[in-house]
Amino acid sequence: IEQMMEDDDSRTNLIVNYLPQSMSQDELRSLFSSVGDVESAKLIRDKVAGHSLGYGFVNFVNPSDAERAISTLNGLRLQSKTIKVSFARPSSDMIKDANLYISGLPRTLSQQDLEDMFTRFGHIINSRVLVDQASGLSRGVAFIRFDKRSEAEDAVKHLNGHTPPGSSEPITVKFAANPNQARNSQMMSQMYHGQSRRFGGPVHHQAQRFRFSPMSVDHMGSGGGVSGNSSSGWCIFIYNLGQDADEAILWQMFGPFGAVVNVKVIRDFNTNKCKGFGFVTMTNYEEAAMAIHSLNGYRLGDKVLQVSFKTSKGHK
Repeated sequence: IEQMMEDDDSRTNLIVNYLPQSMSQDELRSLFSSVGDVESAKLIRDKVAGHSLGYGFVNFVNPSDAERAISTLNGLRLQSKTIKVSFARPSSDMIKDANLYISGLPRTLSQQDLEDMFTRFGHIINSRVLVDQASGLSRGVAFIRFDKRSEAEDAVKHLNGHTPPGSSEPITVKFAANPNQARNSQMMSQMYHGQSRRFGGPVHHQAQRFRFSPMSVDHMGSGGGVSGNSSSGWCIFIYNLGQDADEAILWQMFGPFGAVVNVKVIRDFNTNKCKGFGFVTMTNYEEAAMAIHSLNGYRLGDKVLQVSFKTSKGHK
């Protein structure tokens, strides 16, 4: 039987998720070589910018070693990450774009509750609930990646507009925008214009949840801190937003890059329209740098965004 399976990578090829940003392909290979003979190890990097996307593939020579790698390395803590090791799926269009963005979730919902709610639609590869760093509470926003796009479509069909038990508000479930893919900019612009029109509906109320009162905003660097850096994270400045931009759009754009502490759209006091700029605070420097690298020059609606670290005035 072993001979017959020789050409079949499905029993030897593993996908490794949640790798630390700084981990190299060689380090990935040596970590898995400790279990058995590795035929190949590939760290997936952004095609344009070259940074690690935080996952990779390891193909073992023997199926038994692949199984042992899953049992010994899955759940291993590396730096601040807990890695996830599982059998890789054949790469095909079936699995592309299976990442969902969910908003309007009850604040008490945990990551486990989230997975429980979605698990009947298919195999969940990973999930993330965005948390307010200050209070430790959920922001009511999450991402879930399914094994296959068809599973994600199923989840959207059944859960978008669904009101979870014990909650008074319906949740929004849609495909997450992937800033690295140009063809998604159209989806972003639809989302962007779509949201401004639907006043009064549930979408508008969910956007309300994202509004921060100016009092609660930590004006980074007002204490003359080092440029953009403060104890609460790295502040990113986004310029050239459209006047209908809201916090939900900033979450959608920056959330996939890493831990976001808060987002803020600067609005005109009289009209409540966006004045063309906003701020996003991210916990990790690498993730913030990555987001800037990927999103600076990104087209949102009919505007080209300028994204950079916020620098403190008069302080060099």
